[in-house]
Amino acid sequence: MNFPYAVLGLIVLGGTITDLLWTTLWVEGGAGPLTDRLMGGIWSGLRRTADRHSRRLTLAGPLILVVSLSTWIALLWFGWTLLFASAANAVIEVNGPTTVTWVEKFYFTGYSLFTLGNGGFAPGGGIWKIATVLMTASGMLFITLIVTYVLSILGVVTQKQQFASNVSGLGTYSEAFVEAGWNGRELDGFDLPIETITTELNQLTVNHMAYPILHYFYTQRRQYSAVVSVAILDDSLTLLRFGVPQEHRPSSAILKNARSSVENYLEMVSDTFAQSDGTPPEPDLNRLRENGIPTTSEEDFTDALEELKMRRRKLHGLTDADARYWPRPEDE
Repeated sequence: MNFPYAVLGLIVLGGTITDLLWTTLWVEGGAGPLTDRLMGGIWSGLRRTADRHSRRLTLAGPLILVVSLSTWIALLWFGWTLLFASAANAVIEVNGPTTVTWVEKFYFTGYSLFTLGNGGFAPGGGIWKIATVLMTASGMLFITLIVTYVLSILGVVTQKQQFASNVSGLGTYSEAFVEAGWNGRELDGFDLPIETITTELNQLTVNHMAYPILHYFYTQRRQYSAVVSVAILDDSLTLLRFGVPQEHRPSSAILKNARSSVENYLEMVSDTFAQSDGTPPEPDLNRLRENGIPTTSEEDFTDALEELKMRRRKLHGLTDADARYWPRPEDE
């Protein structure tokens, strides 16, 4: 028996299965070590070769998904092949005593792994028969798990775009968002929309935690960009909380809950994207005043923004890492 082949095969299988289960089943674990490096490498490569808003970046998510799944399947196949190649009698030809080659063992492990039936070869002894059963079972289990994972990814990508659309539908920058809720006297009509958006953001945060690949599903259309929408939402909440007098604000509890949801989102992505060294453009109170919305003093608002500087830098870093510009009126 060739022990190096057996040991290497077990290492490949163990590492692959660990990474696959880590990525697909461990909700709070993020991506497995191998998948995490694949995702970062592919995204970095595309960022270096594509401009912001480039159509090429829209390939990142699908490409990462295909490469990750192909890598898992290829490594499972390779690991089982190494294991069966470690013994001369691990695989035998059904209709003859001829020696089974590497290619034929590769073929045997492939059709067994993908449960394709009898391919003219069979396991050679008792332990190899058990190994074949385990290999076939692993193929059925992990391929089913992979298909389920792909379908789940497609669902959460849709939810991500729905959240972004609901935010940008109210305004494509923070001042426009606030203006959309002003009825000429107060802003209390915001309560239901902000509650709905907060619920969707909480779901998005959980989805990002469970499916880290969601970070890399890029869209050219700004109105469907979740990152841009989180930036719009947070600056809008800052305006509502610190830029508008208390008697004209929406419910304090709803604002607090929404701001907490943004904070949870930022904490979740902080390990993936670094904060910016610069501070994004400040929301403009004058724009609100021009539309008849009462505001606090510039001094009080500036002091509030100073306290929020680190939070806004995180958001700025996130938009920059996502190949986006900070949402401003000129983007309309």
